[in-house]
Amino acid sequence: MRGTKQQEQAAARAHELPGASLEHPFGPDWDVFKVRGKVFMLITEVTGEPMVIVKAEPGEAKALRESFEHITPGYHMNKQHWITLTPGDDIDATLVHDLVTESYLLVVEKLPKGRRPVDPSRFVRGER
Repeated sequence: MRGTKQQEQAAARAHELPGASLEHPFGPDWDVFKVRGKVFMLITEVTGEPMVIVKAEPGEAKALRESFEHITPGYHMNKQHWITLTPGDDIDATLVHDLVTESYLLVVEKLPKGRRPVDPSRFVRGER
């Protein structure tokens, strides 16, 4: 996936997720997606290259970094729990959709049950 298409698809998926909101706490160069006040995705081009930063389980994050050239440790984030996606042919729309959804669910799982917009164990991941 090339250019900002990856960012557009990630943002479109985030907007579909219940309780998700877009904020700009770090200025206009950073799109920060949150659920109930907790960050689950960041989109920026501050390095000159479009990137999407999402949360991942540590083991999954490691496997993804080893399997995909365009998945690296999270830019300015905890390198164990966050990954960065940059444009490349090895990253397709399905993978972007799945990684954004999983990031969202990881954050929702940590919320108190009364604040969760969905039950993460029963959430239907949606069409691609």
